[in-house]
Order: sequence, then structure tokens, then C-alpha cells
Amino acid sequence: MWCSAIGCIVTLILGILITPLTASAQRPEKVYRLGILAPQPWPPFEAFRQQLHDLGYAERHNLVLEHRWAEGRYERLPALAAELVQLPVDVIVTWTTPAALAAQRATATIPIVMASIGDAVGAGLVASLARPGGNITGFTAINPDVEGKRLEFLKAVVPQATRIALLWNPANPRLHALIVQETQRTALALGIQVQLVEAGSASGFEPAFAAMSQERADALIVAPDAEYIFHRAQIAELATKYRLPAVYLHRDHVEAGGLMAYTPDYDHLFRRAAIYVDKIFKGAKPGDLPVEQATMFKLIINLKTAQALGITIPPTLLFLADEVIR
Repeated sequence: MWCSAIGCIVTLILGILITPLTASAQRPEKVYRLGILAPQPWPPFEAFRQQLHDLGYAERHNLVLEHRWAEGRYERLPALAAELVQLPVDVIVTWTTPAALAAQRATATIPIVMASIGDAVGAGLVASLARPGGNITGFTAINPDVEGKRLEFLKAVVPQATRIALLWNPANPRLHALIVQETQRTALALGIQVQLVEAGSASGFEPAFAAMSQERADALIVAPDAEYIFHRAQIAELATKYRLPAVYLHRDHVEAGGLMAYTPDYDHLFRRAAIYVDKIFKGAKPGDLPVEQATMFKLIINLKTAQALGITIPPTLLFLADEVIR
């Protein structure tokens, strides 16, 4: 009887000790809610999702993605940002300067990771690249040291060019300010005049190209813009129609028939953004994570378009190209 009583007591004690451990082991894994704010979906986002998967996050398991696309309309971004804050989400990921600014105005507490941004300091999004402070960090696709390269590549293709148009969206001025500045600086050194041409929507493209033609532009630089990516086929067709060799800042344009692009490796930037999201999920403060500049760039050339324009790409440029579309 005595041994039996001792056995009961031991069993009872073990039961008390084991029960919390078992309950702890069965505790459900935290589910993170991640807000996505952008003018529209974009192919590099798939690299972002894949990197999250590689880091151990799976939708419908430990991750919920809340997408808010503005359908190319920048004016919708503030309301969409407010929706994400109200849910609420654990982190907001943005791309494009207007999206980042909308998220900044919507919250000063929810961490914001900019997967791709223009001039983060100039736009007032962070205090500095090294020490962003606040609730915002991320990655800038603009690198002043390489902005002039696009004009140099264009000059190599059209050596006789003395006047080059720069197409930009007035709805996205903070992004384009640095591009305009660096383009004009390089143009001055090359003895080239820069014609600034505005177009904020699809209805403005035809008049913009007509203005370039009237001012006798020899070639064209197309500034990066979500609206321009959305209407990339139309822009490429107009560039061919008006016989304007053009350089772009996104590969999407070249795939749609544009002549060439000198573009940041956006897949790399978006994968890095996923790594930042993971760090923040695990407790890192966004203000302690430096804003990184793009360091990897690709030159992409479309030889079909070159042939349609009646121009010859110099062999040296073809040798430098990371990708040639034939």
C-alpha cells in the first residue's frame, strides 16, 4: 500500500510538470501580418515572396499578406495605407516613393520597409541612409554615382546627339529630382542639352512625344515610374514611331520593345527587403537598419528595336551588356 501511494504521488507530480511542457510545445506558431502597398503589382515581388519562403515563412501558415494595389493611381495610396494601419499589420512593405510617403503619413509606429525607393533622404523619409531613425528603412534604387551612365550609354548609341529629352511624371517629383540633376550634370560634360518633358498619364504620352519631335530631340531617357511601367508598351511604340532611341531604368520597358535599360537588379533589392522584414519580425528596429543603395546593375539591349530604329549598337556596348534580346 505504501509503495502504491508513493507511486501515485510520483505520477501526480510528473503529470503536473509535464502538462505545461506539452501545452507549450503545442502553442500555435505566431502568424505575421504583412502589408504590401504599391501602385501596382510588379515582377520583382515574386523574388520577395520566394525569399520570405526561404526564410521559413509560408502563407496560410505563419504569414498573411495584405495587398493594397492602387491600380496605377497615386492618389489612392493614402487611403490604402490607412487601411493597412487599421487592420493592423506588423510591417508595411512599399515600392515607389509615393507609396513610401503614403505609408509614412499613415503611421509613425508600424515598421515600414521600402523595397525600392528613389531619394529617401531628399524625400524626407529617413534622416540619413546610415542611421534612418524612426520607423522606416529599406533600399534605394537610385545611386548618384551611376545615374549619368544611362546618358553615356545613350550617347554611345547616338554619338551625334546634341539634344536629349527626359520624360518624367510630375506626380512623382521627389524621385525624379535626383535623376534630373545627375542627367543634367553629365549632359553638361558631354555638351548635350536636356529637354524636360512631362507626362503624368497615358493620355499625355502622345503630346509629350510630339513635343520632343518638335524640339528636335535626338534621343530619350525615360525616368522610372509605376505609371510608365504600366504603359510600357505604349511608350515603346511611341519611341519607335518618333524614331527616338531611348534608355530606360527598368527591364520591363526593354521586354516591351524599348531599346535599352541600365537598371538596378530589382530582384536583388526585393530579396534584401524580405531579409529586413524577417529581422524586424524577430525584433530588430527599422531605425537601426541602414538604408542600402543599389550596387548591382544590368545593361539590357533589344536588338530588334535597334533594327527597327535603323541604328547599330556599338560592339563595345554589346560586350558590356548583361542581356541582349534578339
